[in-house]
Amino acid sequence: MSDDTLQVELVAADRLVWSGEAKMLIARTTEGDVGILPNHAPMLSLMVDGVVDVQTTEGETWIAAVDAGFLSVAHNRVSVLAEHAEMSHEIDLEKARHDLERAKESGENDDEAQSAVRRHEARVRAAEQAS
Repeated sequence: MSDDTLQVELVAADRLVWSGEAKMLIARTTEGDVGILPNHAPMLSLMVDGVVDVQTTEGETWIAAVDAGFLSVAHNRVSVLAEHAEMSHEIDLEKARHDLERAKESGENDDEAQSAVRRHEARVRAAEQAS
């Protein structure tokens, strides 16, 4: 690995979702969106439900919907650790939209219901950005 690339691993609790070399990664943290380029300063951050966008060294874009988790950056290695993560091409957009509407219509305002809405919104955004 050279100094102008990142080694990225996107990991869910049950599997390695994506791994490879990248030239940039964008993720949403509790402090806002963060962009990671090669030679980024070391950091550890809490992520919120959202979308992770990876720009590979081959010019491809990989998009994933992730639940809250952790983002770690050190020595051009980026680890995205989430309870659940799903690549955009694995998401059925119509089903994701339906699930989002159902979550919104539940009318519940507790933390768990709001978290479900954010998860479904992230899934819809990831699928829409990839299409």
